[in-house]
Formats: sequence, structure tokens, C-alpha cells
Amino acid sequence: MATSTTATEAMRTKPIAVFMAFGTKGDVYPIAAIAAAFASDQRQYEVAFVTHSAHENLKGHLGAKGVAYYPVCSPPVLSSQQHDDTGGSSFSLQKKEITRKHRQECLSIVEAIYGGGPILDGDLIIINFFALEGWILAELFHVNCVVAAPYLVPYSAPSSFERQFRNELPLLYKYLREAPTGKIGWEDVIHWMWPLFTDDWGTWRSYDLELSFWPFTDPVTGLPTWHERPSAPLLLYGFSQEVVECPGYWPSAVRVCGFWSFPSEWQFSCTGCAEISSLICSGKLNAEDELCLVHAKLKEFLGSSEEQPIFISLSSVGSMGYLKNPQSFLRVLGNVLSITSHRFILLTAGYGPLDAAIKMFAQTPSSTSEQTQPVLYHTTGYSQDVRLLSIMGEVDLLPLLCTQEFLRLSARLFWINFIGQRGCFG
Repeated sequence: MATSTTATEAMRTKPIAVFMAFGTKGDVYPIAAIAAAFASDQRQYEVAFVTHSAHENLKGHLGAKGVAYYPVCSPPVLSSQQHDDTGGSSFSLQKKEITRKHRQECLSIVEAIYGGGPILDGDLIIINFFALEGWILAELFHVNCVVAAPYLVPYSAPSSFERQFRNELPLLYKYLREAPTGKIGWEDVIHWMWPLFTDDWGTWRSYDLELSFWPFTDPVTGLPTWHERPSAPLLLYGFSQEVVECPGYWPSAVRVCGFWSFPSEWQFSCTGCAEISSLICSGKLNAEDELCLVHAKLKEFLGSSEEQPIFISLSSVGSMGYLKNPQSFLRVLGNVLSITSHRFILLTAGYGPLDAAIKMFAQTPSSTSEQTQPVLYHTTGYSQDVRLLSIMGEVDLLPLLCTQEFLRLSARLFWINFIGQRGCFG
């Protein structure tokens, strides 16, 4: 299952920190960066990282920092829009089966890590918002849990949630409302924990793990555990208070940490350019060190104008089936290109129909000028496609750059520039 010897031995002496992050790259990569930094800084720990097998390109980066990589077979995105069948019940059954296998894999991994001996005081599970099974498994193995997210919690409780909770679970509601400072209370539930009080998680807790159906209740009586109040878990946000203000009603355990950036070598799909990036950062770059053709063209694009490019990211919109007509989207963008001098960086996120539409768009001569001659540079590096589309106008070159791996760099440069203009530091 795993490619490392992180699995617990009977008499281990080092605590283990398990980072568990699910979702797309924007959800997973920042947590992976924290795991790598944690392993480098906290040498007394063994560190493991659990994520989708689709993010296997992280394996080498994490391994270089001494982090064990544990893949889970579930896909990062699951949507009925991805399937040709129109039967909602068919997709629902498929989703349930994928979820069941996903949770079983997570249980097996954590069991392999912590199940071979006594739990140590420093043992820790760190999860993102899409890895709530990690919270439940931390409860099962009596391990502390921390939540880390590079953005605000992406879901909110239904407006009727508190009323229904109070009516159906009055004692548990009282237990949470009366929680002392520093203990898990209602503010934690309403801020991010409320999905853990749904039937879906409750069924897994009780039937598969033999825990209580509801958190913080006795598995036999169903009553709140008045004699035992767990401490409020740390919730670490990876942004700056200069960008997102922290209101007073947030849980007291929330910490805003500033932006989390990857190591520069993670931002390249080829090993050579990653090494050159490291040399640049260390000031050891030699004159003969050159970027590959693809990254050289990207660098040339980024430095070809003093005007900063506009970054467009659709993230998982395409893979979830919400981009119904990529051609129409590109026509809108093409119209913007034709009437302005703006430059764009467009993230395709590897969405096939959008990639195909871009190829077609690049090969279609413009009807506005006989001199307009589009040029398409296409190459495949690692598992990502990097495409440069240049539309030659009568006056200016209006390029459209489509790239997977410049998402982080562009976002990082934007926020650095934004914060620098305000004279603040995250």
C-alpha cells in the first residue's frame, strides 16, 4: 500500500504526523507543502501524506523531504456531469461505492500507521476540509487532529441547521452551547464541523467503526459525554488577515498563518528546469544553465511586456461538467483579445474539451484581418499540457497562454504584489 517504512512498529519511539488532503491540486498541494516543511523542521517526527493517486507527482517531492506517500484510488473530482448515462440513480450508486472504498482505504492506511502499537502523545493527523474522514479516524485512534486550509471553509450550514439540531438533539445542543473556553463548542460546529453531524458520516461511524452515531456522544446511551470535553482543534488558514478579515464570531482556535507557497522546484514539470529554479534561488546559476524550450517560451511571454497578464482559472469547473460550451467561452475571450491589448494566462486544468477547443481556436484564421496568423506551440510535459497560442494582430501581439503549472506562480506573484502595495506582510 505504501512505499515507505512509516508503518508503526510495536515499540516505536517517534511520533507520527499524518497529513490527509483530498480534492483537486488547489486543495492538496498547499497541504503537501506544509507536510514537506514540517518534515524538514520537526525531525523528531515521522511524516506521512495521504491523498488521491492522481496526485502521484507529489511522491518524489515529498520523498525528498522524508515524507511517506500513501495513495488512495478515489478521483479528486466526482460529478454526474462527467458521465454519459442520464440515470441519476446509477451515478448515485456509483458515488456511494466509490465513497465506501475511499473510506475503507483511509481506514486501512491509518490503521497500518497507528495500529501496530501504543499511541504516543505527539501523534497527530492534519486534514483539509475535504478529508473529514481523517477527523473521525483521529477520534477512533485517540490521536489529536488539526485542520489546515488555504482558503475559507468552502461550505456553509443550511439556514435551518441550528433549528433542526436543537429540536432533534437538544442535549447535545446544550452540551455544545455550554462548552467552556478552549473546548469544542457550537461555534466550531457551525463554522466547519456541521457536515460531521449528517447521517452519511454517522452511518460510517456507527456501522463500520463502532463509534457513536453522533460525535461527542456515548456509543451505548447516545447521551453527550458530559464527563469528557475534547479541546477545540486548531484550524489553520493559509491566507493573510490583510486579505481576509477575521470576524470575532469565528472559533477561538482559528489561526490565520499567511500564505503557504510551494518550493519553487515544485512549479516545474521537468526536472531540469526545477533544478535551475533551485539554483536561481540559491544564487548558484551558471551561464550554461538554460530552461527547456517550453519553459523558455513561457518565461519569454511573462517578460515580454511591462503590463501584467490577467490570470483566468476555471479550476475544476470543466471536470465537474459546468463548462458546457468551451467554444463560446473562447469566442468571448477572443473578442476581448481583439479589442484590447490585455494578455491572459488561462488555466485549462487539463479539461479535454477545453484543450480541444483551444487547438481548434488556434488553427482558425481570423476573419478580421488577412494578416492575422495564429501560431500554436504544443508540447506535453509530465502529465500536463502546456500550450502557447499567439494571435498576431495588425498592431500588437495578443497572446493567450494556456498552462497548468503557472497557477501557483501567478497567484503567488499577484498576492505578493497586492500585499507589497499595502505595505503589509501575511
